[in-house]
Amino acid sequence: MSFLLCCPNCGERSVYEFRFGGEVRQRPTEEASLREWADYLYARKNEAGVQKEWWYHHLGCRTWFFAVRDTTTNTVLKTFGADK
Repeated sequence: MSFLLCCPNCGERSVYEFRFGGEVRQRPTEEASLREWADYLYARKNEAGVQKEWWYHHLGCRTWFFAVRDTTTNTVLKTFGADK
């Protein structure tokens, strides 16, 4: 079975058309320390379970969107545009 993602614009496609952008996290404020920025840019929780992630449709509409995915089963629960 192949891993499929449903692009909000293009519909269901192979994961090979997309680029993973990482888990969605709160961006630090402008007053944040260098350590806080480094953690935001490079550290990942990488927790097992359901997480909200960024995905980019590289070989399709070239837009960023969110996916809610269970990392233990690689099941995509829902996808939706980044504007929501």
